[in-house]
Amino acid sequence: MSFDALELDQHLLNALEKMGHTRPTSIQTLAIPVAMDEQDIMASAPTGTGKTLAFLLPAVQRLIDFPRRKGGSARILILTPTRELAVQISEVAQNLTEDTDLVVGNIIGGISYEAQEDVIMENVDIVIATPGRLMEYIEAEAFDCREVETLVLDEADRMLDMGFIDTMDRIAGETRWRKHTSLFSATLEGKGLREFSRDILTNPAQLTAEVSRRESGKINQWIHLADNAEHKLQLLAFILQQEPLHDQPQKMIVFVKTRDRLTELVAQLAELQIPCNYLRGEMDQEKRNESLRQFKEGNVNILIATDVAARGIDVPDITHVINYDMPRSADIYVHRIGRTARGGKKGNAISLIEAHDVDILSKVERYTDQVLKRRVIKSLRPVNKEAKVSLRKSKKPVTKKGKAREKEVKELQKAKRQKKKEEMGKQRHRTKKSKGKPDFAAKAAKKAATSEE
Repeated sequence: MSFDALELDQHLLNALEKMGHTRPTSIQTLAIPVAMDEQDIMASAPTGTGKTLAFLLPAVQRLIDFPRRKGGSARILILTPTRELAVQISEVAQNLTEDTDLVVGNIIGGISYEAQEDVIMENVDIVIATPGRLMEYIEAEAFDCREVETLVLDEADRMLDMGFIDTMDRIAGETRWRKHTSLFSATLEGKGLREFSRDILTNPAQLTAEVSRRESGKINQWIHLADNAEHKLQLLAFILQQEPLHDQPQKMIVFVKTRDRLTELVAQLAELQIPCNYLRGEMDQEKRNESLRQFKEGNVNILIATDVAARGIDVPDITHVINYDMPRSADIYVHRIGRTARGGKKGNAISLIEAHDVDILSKVERYTDQVLKRRVIKSLRPVNKEAKVSLRKSKKPVTKKGKAREKEVKELQKAKRQKKKEEMGKQRHRTKKSKGKPDFAAKAAKKAATSEE
C-alpha cells in the first residue's frame, strides 16, 4: 500500500516524500483510516515502527479538511512523557505542516514561561506537551483546552509509570469536548493502563501492528557475563574501543539505572580517556539539547543515559545499545533496544550480566520469546559460571473463601469506575448555561433558549 491510498492531502504527500517515506508501516496502515473516521484508538507497535506519523497524519489531515476562520488555541493536543520525545514529535509535525499555514508549538519543562508565551497566548493548531508542565499552565488559566478536538497520549504506559495518572485524568477532563482520542505505546500492558483507557476511551479500536517483539531479527542481541563491577567496566571499555567494521561510524548508547551510576560511569570512562556525553533527568534543557546535538552530528559517538532517554531519542543511525545496568522490567528492555535498528536498519543490543541480573535476564528472555546469545571476549573471559535463576515458591491455591473475596473486590472496583464515569458526566453537563463552553456550544444554547420563548 502507498500513502496515496490513505486519501491524504497533497501537501502531506509532498512532505512525506521530502522526508523519505515511500509507503506506510503496518501501524500507520492500521491506525490512519480508523483515526480519520474519528473512532477512538488503543494502539500498540514496537519502538521505531512509525507510531508518530500514525497519529500525526490523520490529525493534520483533519485540520486541513476543516480549517477554522480565525485563530485560536490548540485543536490537536499530544501528551508525551519526556521533553526529548516532545521535541522529536514537534520536529516531525513541523516537517509535515511546512507547506501549510498550521502552527506547531511545545509546552515542556526546562523552558521559561516567556519562551513559551507565544504557544500559550497566540494562535496555535498543534501542541505537543509533557503532562506536568501543561497542567501548571492549565491551573494558572494560561492555557485553554476547550478547543481541543483530538487528544493523543503517546507512550501512555510510561506516563503512568512516572506517576502522571492524576494529571492525565485532569487533562482528559479539561478536554472533554474533544471528538477523538488516541492512546499509543510500544507496550499496552498492566492493570493501571487498562483501567485508565476504560475511563478516557469510548469503544476504542484495538490495534496491534503485526511486528514481532524481536523486531523481526533486525536487532542482534547477546550478553557478556561479568564476574564483578570491575570486570563489567573492563568489558564495557573493550566494546566501546573496538574498531568499527567496514569503516562504518558507530554510535552507542549505554544505559544505566540511576543518575548516581551515570555520574560514576562518566568519571570512570574519563579516567580511561574514552570521550562520551550523557543524558539524565533534571538536566538543564540547553545542556540536554547540546548533548543530543553532538551525538546526532557524530562529534561524540558514545552517550551514557538513564531511562529518561529510552523513549525520547530518535537518532536513525545508532549502531549499538549497551545495557550496562539491566532495567527493572522486560518491557523497558524492549524500549531501550528499540533505539537501534530504526528505519529498517540493523543494530546490536549488548547486555552485561552480573550474578544479580540473571532473574531479570530470565524475564527478558520469556518476554521476547528468545534465548539471548552468550558471547565471550577471549582476553576478558569470565571466571565464574552463569548464576542460576532464583527459585520462588508458587502461590497457594485460592480457597473458596478467597475466590469469593476476590470476586467482591472486583465488583467494588467496577462500581468505583462506574461512579467515576457518572461523576465525570455530571461535570460535563453540570449546567445548562453556556459558562465554560466553547463558542459554538454557547451559540447553540442561546438559539435553543430563544426558540423556546
